[in-house]
Amino acid sequence: MPQVQEGSFLTLHYRLSGADGRVLIDTFDGQPATLSIGGGQLSPAIEQRLLGLEEGARTTIELAPGEAFGDHQPEMVQWVARRLLEELGDPHEQYATGDVVQFPTPDGLGSYAGAVREVRGDGAVLFDFNHPLAGQPVTFQVELIGVL
Repeated sequence: MPQVQEGSFLTLHYRLSGADGRVLIDTFDGQPATLSIGGGQLSPAIEQRLLGLEEGARTTIELAPGEAFGDHQPEMVQWVARRLLEELGDPHEQYATGDVVQFPTPDGLGSYAGAVREVRGDGAVLFDFNHPLAGQPVTFQVELIGVL
């Protein structure tokens, strides 16, 4: 049976859950995912745990707080002025706690996301640019369907 190694292409079902057991991603009831080890689709810690598993394996991987998506970094929680939000997007956009907003990278070639934590009366918005699971334990359940 083929085993997962650096550069392997995988077809798999997986379920990613946070500390409270809330499922964030679950492919078991739909189409399996396809990805490559080292391609950046999974956190390096999860990829390391997949190495050596054989095609057909089913397992659950428990990751300690911060291991999968890093520690929560307070400096990545920042106020963004309404003026800047209007420049970057729709000037009439209304933001609410829990919204996830995409921002362009400075070079304009990519994007990154921030979750709204608070909206002030002057229109400024407090964004958390950490991964939603940063600093939390993570459970990753996987079924390896194919390994190339």
